[in-house]
Formats: sequence, C-alpha cells, structure tokens
Amino acid sequence: MSDTPKNEDTLGTVLVQVQDDLRQLKHSLGKITISEKGETLDIQALDTAIRRTERGIRKRAEEYLKTVNKQLLILPSIEDLQKKTVQIPKWKPTLESITDMCPQRGERPGPSPGEKHKSALTMRLLCNPAHPKNRAIMHQKCGIPLPDLHKKSANSETHHRVITGPTMSIVPGGHRNLARPEEDMRAGISSLLEKRLPSTVPDAHMLRSLIQQKAASLHRREDSCSSKMDWKSRCHKQLTWGKEPGPTHERTGRECTPTWTTKAPAPPPSATSKSTGYRSMMQGSNCLTPESHQNVPVLVPVAISKFPFTITEGRTDPMAADFCRFKQHYCLCWGNLVDALEALEKLLRDFAVPLAKVCGERLADFGLGWDIGWRRDPPLMGLLSVLENREQVLDLVLRPGQRYKGEGGIEAAAIRIQSCWRRYLARTTYLRHCRRKWAAGTIAISWLMHAQMRRVRKALQARRFRQLENYRNRAQHLAANWKHIQSSKRTIIHIPSLGYSQSQRLSLKGFDVLQNIQISRLCDVRDENVEVIYVSPRRLGDDILHYYSSLLKLHGASEVGDAGPAQSSSCIKRFTILTPDAVEYFPTHNMCLSTLLKYSPCTLQRIRNLIQGKEAYIVGGVAHVDDLAVADELGVPILGPEPAVAQLYGTKSGGRRIFAGAEVDVTPGQGDIYSFNQLHETLARLMTQNMDVQRWLFKVDSEQGGRGTACCDVCHLSCYSWALQEYRRHGPDLWNTEWVQEPVLLRYLNEVPEWLAHHAQPAKTSCYPNWACFLKTFLRQGGVVEAYPPSDSVTCLTVDLLLEPGGVVTMLSCGDQLHGSCQLETVGSSVPQTSVCPDTLHSICMRVGRACLQRLIIGYVSLDLATFLNHSTLEQKVWAIDVDLRYSNQLAMTQMLLSLTGGTLDCRTCRLEVPVPIKEKSSARQIAAKPPAANRYAVIGSRLFHTNLSMVYPTVFFKMCKAQGIGFDMKRKEGTVFALHDSSERGSLGMVTVSEDLQGALVTFARNLSVIHQEISSPKMQGETNFKDLIKDIEDVLQMTVQNNVQAVEDNKAAT
Repeated sequence: MSDTPKNEDTLGTVLVQVQDDLRQLKHSLGKITISEKGETLDIQALDTAIRRTERGIRKRAEEYLKTVNKQLLILPSIEDLQKKTVQIPKWKPTLESITDMCPQRGERPGPSPGEKHKSALTMRLLCNPAHPKNRAIMHQKCGIPLPDLHKKSANSETHHRVITGPTMSIVPGGHRNLARPEEDMRAGISSLLEKRLPSTVPDAHMLRSLIQQKAASLHRREDSCSSKMDWKSRCHKQLTWGKEPGPTHERTGRECTPTWTTKAPAPPPSATSKSTGYRSMMQGSNCLTPESHQNVPVLVPVAISKFPFTITEGRTDPMAADFCRFKQHYCLCWGNLVDALEALEKLLRDFAVPLAKVCGERLADFGLGWDIGWRRDPPLMGLLSVLENREQVLDLVLRPGQRYKGEGGIEAAAIRIQSCWRRYLARTTYLRHCRRKWAAGTIAISWLMHAQMRRVRKALQARRFRQLENYRNRAQHLAANWKHIQSSKRTIIHIPSLGYSQSQRLSLKGFDVLQNIQISRLCDVRDENVEVIYVSPRRLGDDILHYYSSLLKLHGASEVGDAGPAQSSSCIKRFTILTPDAVEYFPTHNMCLSTLLKYSPCTLQRIRNLIQGKEAYIVGGVAHVDDLAVADELGVPILGPEPAVAQLYGTKSGGRRIFAGAEVDVTPGQGDIYSFNQLHETLARLMTQNMDVQRWLFKVDSEQGGRGTACCDVCHLSCYSWALQEYRRHGPDLWNTEWVQEPVLLRYLNEVPEWLAHHAQPAKTSCYPNWACFLKTFLRQGGVVEAYPPSDSVTCLTVDLLLEPGGVVTMLSCGDQLHGSCQLETVGSSVPQTSVCPDTLHSICMRVGRACLQRLIIGYVSLDLATFLNHSTLEQKVWAIDVDLRYSNQLAMTQMLLSLTGGTLDCRTCRLEVPVPIKEKSSARQIAAKPPAANRYAVIGSRLFHTNLSMVYPTVFFKMCKAQGIGFDMKRKEGTVFALHDSSERGSLGMVTVSEDLQGALVTFARNLSVIHQEISSPKMQGETNFKDLIKDIEDVLQMTVQNNVQAVEDNKAAT
C-alpha cells in the first residue's frame, strides 16, 4: 500500500513526458519538407493528427489529476518521519498544459447561502451511515459503491461487544494511522473519509487488538446527529459513563437500544453565592475543571473530535500540543479561523469561563463560514456550538451578573448603569413630554369644543329669543283680533304634545299612544267656521280614518232640517290628519310631538300650504320650547302660555301659588320642599295644626296623573293618640296658640322620620316601588305636602276653562271624576258634574281664571277640585287641589259628546241639553221656532285599557258590540260611542255613554265594560285591565247616588 503513491507519481511523470515529446515533434515537423517521387508530404495532416493525440493525452492527464486529488493518502507516523523521510516524487507539468481549476484565494468567490446549506446537508448525510441516502451520496461524491449492509441473512450471528474508551494508538509501519473503535468500523467508509483514513484498512482483527478494553456506553449515530442539531433543548441533561449495572448496551443484528442514567441538575445558586465574587464563581463552575479523569463523570460528546484543545480562562496556550496539532492541520485556512478563535476567546474572557473544550472540526466549519460583519457582534450561540462542554458554559454565560465578573466587567457594569440611567432619564423626559403634549392637546380640544359649544349656545339662545319675541308679537295680534277670529273662518292646528321631561317620557310606556288619546279633538269641526289639522304622533290605519269619517258624518245627521246631508259632507272635508316624517327616524326615543314635528320639514311645508291665506292658530298640549320653533316655522300664534310660564305654574307648587292668588280654599299643606329637614319640620307642623286630618299626601311637582303621589296614615304614629288627647283637653280655640302645640310638635319631630320610613307608601308602585325611590325623586325635583280631605266620602271634579286672549274666562266642561285602581288617578268622569253647587263652582273658576290671566296664562286650563262634608260644621267644603295648564282628556271627549249629540253644555247651570227630533206632522210654526231640548247625562272614559283588545280588530269589535246591543241611538240621543286611539297595538280606547239620567248612564257604562271584558277574555287569560276597578268605583258612585236621592226625597217631605 505504501508503493501506491510512488507508482501513481511515475505514471504522472510519464504522461507529462509524452506531452513534451509530442510538442517537440510538432515543432520539428514545421521545419522538414520530404519529397518522394515528385510528391510533397502533407505536413498539415500530420500536424492535425499530432494535435488530436495531444488533446487526448491532456484529457487523460486531467482526469488522472482529479482522481489523484480526491484520493486519500496515508501519512507516515511521527517516529518514522524522524528516522526516515520518504521523498514523494514531485511532478511538475507545465502550466500551459494544465487548466487552472481553482481560482486564487483573493479571486475565489464565496459560496452562496444555498450552497452552504446544501453542503452542510450533504455532510450530515455522509456522517450518518444509517440514512437511506448515505450510499447514494457516497457513490456520487466519492465514487465508492457501498454494499447494502441491511440485506444480511437472518441467520447471522448476534454480536454482543463491550467497547471501552476512545483511547488512540500509533500504528507502526512507517505511516501515521489512527486506530478506530469498533463503532467507527461499522460507521462505514464515510467515517473513514471524514477522518482522513484510507478506504483500504488492515484487517479488523488487527484494529481490534490495538484497542484498550475499557467499559463505555455506546449510542446510536442518529442520537449523536440529533443531539448535534438540537443540543440546546437538552442543555440540562448530563449523561454519565461508569461501571454501574444500570446503563448497558445490547445489540441485535444491526440495531441497538442504548440505555443510560441521567443525573438530576443541580439546584440554582442562592443569592448569597451570587455575591461572593470571583472566588464563588470559580467554585460554582467546578464542573468545568475536573479534578480527576476517573471520578468525574464525562459528558458524552456529540462526535469524537480529532483536534480538540482547551481554552483556560479565556486564553489558548499556543505551545500546547493539541492546539499545535489543530493549527498545523488547518494551516491553509488559518486566516479564516483566527477571527473565530479570537471572538471565542473574548467571549470566554468576558464571562470568566475557567475552562472550555473546543472541537477543532466545529471551529473550522464555523470559521469557514465567518462573516465580516460578525467582527463587532459575533453570534453567541454559534460560538458556543463549537464547544464540547457547551451545556456547562451556556449555564455559566446565562447566569445573571456573570458578564460583570469577566474581563472589563467593571467598565461593562459602569456602562450598563450609565445606559440604564440615561434611558431612565430619556424615558422620563419623553413621558413628561408626552403627558404635556397630551395635556396641551386635551386643553386645546376642550377649548375648541367649549368655544364651539358657546357659539352654538349663543346661536340657540338668540334663535329662541327671536322665537319668543315672535310668539309675543303674534300673541298680541291674537288678543287684539280674537273676537273677529272666533266669528270668522279659522283653522285650528291641534298638536297634542306632551312636553314632559326626558326622564318622564322615557319612563312612560306607550308614550305615542298617550299623546294620541285626544284624537277626538277632530270633533271641533262641529263648528262650521272651523277647519282642523290634527297632527298624530303615529300613523293611523285606514280603519281608524274610516271610523272617524263615519263618526263625523253623524254630526250632520244629528242636525235638524234639510241641511243635514250637506253639512255631514262638509265635516269630512274640514279635517286633515298628518303624521310627522321624523316618526320613522325616532321610533323609540319617546320624543314629544312638537319635537318630532320640528324635525319634519315636509310635514311643516304641507301645513303651510294648508293654512296659506287663512287665520290659524296652534292648540298644543303640555308646553315645550319646541312649540315656539314650530309656531315660528309656520308663522302662526299659539293659544297657550309661554313654556317658561307653563313650567313655573304647571307644577304642584305653582298651582298652590295660583290658588293663593285667587283666594280660594286649598288643602292644608306647603310646597317647594327640597330637603329632609324641611320635609320633616313641615309635616310635623301641619300635623300639629290639623289634628282632624287622617292621611297626608306627598306629591312630586313635575309628575302628572297620580304617578308621583304617596300617602301615609297618621294612625300608624305611636304618639297620635296622646296628641289627640292633648287636642281635646285644650279645645279647638286654645289649640291654635303656639305654647300649647309645642310639646306635640316636638314629639312629632322625633317620630316622623321613622313613621315615614315604615308606613309611607307610593300610590302607584309600578312607577316607584318603595318609599326610598319616591323620596329620592321627591327631594330632587321638589314637591308638596297636602292633607287628604278628612271625610269618608270625598268627590273630586274637573273643570275645563278657556282663558281667552281678550281676558274672558269661559267654562267649557265640568264633570265628577271616576277613578281606577289608584284613587288619585282619573280615568273618566260623569258630565255634567252634580256634586257642587253651580254658583259656587262658577265663582271658584272665575277667580282662578283671573289669577291665571294676571300671570300671563292663556289658553286651555284644567282645574281639579275636591268636595266633602265637614263633620264638625256639617257644611260642604270645596278645596282646590291642582291646576293643569293644558288641553285635558275630559275636554276632548266632551267635544266628541257634543258633536255626536248636537247638544250644548251649560257649565253655568251644569246642564247638558240635546235637541229632540221634530215629529213629521209638526206645523211650520213649530219648525221655524227653536226645537225643544232635553237633559242628558253622560259618562266619559278616556283611558280604558285592556291587553286582550290587541287581539280584536276594530271591525270585529264593533260587530261584537252590535251583537250585545251596544250602540248609539241617533234619534233618542242615547247609547254608547267609542274613541279609537291607534290601529296597531289596539290596547286602549275611549268610551262615552249617554242616558236620560246619571244613574242610567253609569249603569250602561259599567254594563258595557263587563260585556267587553267577558267577550275578549277567558278564565285562563284575563289580561291586564282597569275595567274591574272602574266598575267597582261606579258601583260606589251608584250607591252614593241612591242614598242622595233617598235623602233628597226625605228632605222634600220634611219641608212640605
């Protein structure tokens, strides 16, 4: 084997010599000319043949050079080199004949990243003989076909070998040959090529004899490769070598199953050990400096390195034998390795690593791929990957504060501290700047918004002031021309708007239906000079429109004479129902009707077209500021007070101020209460002054219809019996002095808070579930404390007044109230009233009306009174309770009653007179004279609701009523008529019954409610309704009426 290089060099020399001879022959032929028989020798053809031969020899020489360059040569042993130096024959072919296959170092371009990746993958496959592509790559790259070792027979002998230690031996024989363990022999030719061994090795028995036997555990080649690729995930696992009985290695055929023991990782160092300085660091890294090779467990390397060397305390010993051997082997590419080695040493010095074991092959691979940009910031994990004890070094490097224990640690710590401090200062400054910038932006935006809002407020104030001025100017014009307007043709724009506060509107269910309860205002067309434009808060169906058209036709039929049909047709033409466009855009906002109309330009334009060139004015509901905007858009006056005046006097406290100015009797009480102390002191004082009052009422100023009312009975007061004894002991005359009332007053002051907390109860728990909720609203909005009339029989009545702009007060309607579930909520009335003397009622109404006119209140006003019999004096008392500055539901239903019957209501005498139809055989003189009139009584229900009504359509409802005998007789002017409020929900309606006497009207009303309830309900589905409570209240009124009639008969007999 040692003669092979000599023979190969001799062959190369012969090929070079043949090329030189051919070149000399071609040069000599150019000078020779041979003639034979007069013919000239063709030198050109001979030159061509020589050139062809020269090219063939050159090609073969190049192939031979390639083969020689790839062949592995066996180096002589070290001791042979000292004794005998083998001279390898050198052949030097001419440079012209050999193609320069490799460029110079300075001109050689570096491999691309793809080529590097491909080369690294190829090397990994070559190092893994178990990979299925190993044989193909070996044959492709090295030209060595390997046999398929996996195709051995199943009867092959199973070997159980124990291989000890990676101890190396020198092979004698003149060549330096490194002995290999059995595992490397099985690894294949690729392992030999990687370690510079010839493919033709001596007998395996000779190699086996050169290995010293020492027990060691073997591992799969796949495990070594995988640990090389993913060594970081197992940086805390330590594999130990030893003679323990646990780790064994068994082989069956070519497959092996390694087993090993894993030592538990050491616990992390404590805070005390971290602060001991360099000495503790050296003690903490004892794993990097083994004391003996026999007792310390050795970490199994990923691959056995041929050129390992150590770096102690970040410095390499240049005279160490292992380092010299590594440097000598990689002397041709040493320039690329220097940068990587210096970077590694600097890293180890910076982190004070005491010992690092370097794998020369990995360092060489890493150095060949060294990037120029890595000089300033080399990759940490790449540098640590060249270490054999990289797990221990990585643990030390990653230890907090380790950088400041190495070389330049003090400077690095100072730089770190300075950088952190500068960063803190910069961050603090930046955050302060950001906060100031944000504050400046917020202030700027807030100021801009404030300025914009101020401009908008000023614009709105100017606009509203202009609207108010226009309202006052039009009101003056209306007052000056009122008589003329009342006697001429005019257009009334009815806007039944409820201008409550937003919280009240949002708390009311079916708010649009509540605003449409007064749809019977359409009956104002009974006056021939009146045209009505009714603005509905919701769209009405054709069935509702057809019903009211038919209802208004009855007014023409009720007229006497031939003009009836013509008048009935004119009534239909003189009313128009409009719905604001904004209803579709704000379906759930519970806006008042004036606001919806304000944002409906198309509807406003249509109203302007209808009233163009006509006298017109607006009749609203509860006053709202948007009423002025609508009136200003339409250019018409409003028959009503200013919104500010209505807000001032439309409350419970404002009503008491009006009554005080009118000098009428009012309930004992006090208004404008806004605090606990004021409430308790006022209530104690009133209770002391009025010992005969058994119940006290608390009313919220802004609430309507009994919603904001609570009551409390004095019988629950513990000291009431004692106070009553004191009152009787001193007598009524002496009781009015303060010194007599003082003990009772002090006793009341102590007990009133607890008395209210336990016994006060809201009238409608659906609005206010308990006293605490009611009291919160009461003190926030203000309210009054009033006495309930001290009698078991109390009758409340409602009187509607018209305060004309000219200063005239007119009574339009009067009726006794009917109550539902809550005794303080009105759902109907009986017209005309029969509980108070007409003269007394007229006197009270005139005084209240004049007091309202003095306070610039005009339009429609509703006055609530209470009458009862004083037990001490047996005199009838009339107290003024409340005043509403709006068009009431009773007045709207009264208009329907008068339109249907064709009669008149004289509130001065409290008589409802309807014309009696003239017989057919009457004389012409009787026809020309005024037709006779008859008295009638009516019962009005304006807010009747039943949830089951929504399941019945209007046509079916009227057929059902007709089958039960519920209807209206136009000739006798008696019967029942309904007022439909909406066509979608159909949960509420109004009803009017007319009869010759009050008892008959009440009985008819109660019977109708009972029949309707039975027809639309079942035992399992009664629904929510106020029918039953109203029937019960009517029964009480009937019983009282019978008692009054009996008492009147007895009084008449006694008088005669």
